[in-house]
Amino acid sequence: MHTSKLSSKSQITLPRKVREALGTNAGDTIAYEVEGNVVTLKRLEPFDAAFHAALSSTLDEWTTDADEEAFRDL
Repeated sequence: MHTSKLSSKSQITLPRKVREALGTNAGDTIAYEVEGNVVTLKRLEPFDAAFHAALSSTLDEWTTDADEEAFRDL
C-alpha cells in the first residue's frame, strides 16, 4: 500500500508507483470514482476529459427516483 499526506490546501502528491501505474504526466487530468469509503483513480485521456465536461451537466436530469425505476431493468 502506498500513502500520501493531505496538505493544508487539501492537496496530495501521488506516489511514484501510483503515477507510473496510471501512466500520468504533469498536467494530466485524474478522475475520481467514489463508492463508500473507496476511491478509484483513473487518468483521463484529453478526449475523455472534454467529453466528460461536455456531458456531465446534461446527465443530472436523469437522476430522479422515477428515472431509476424506469431504467432499472435495462
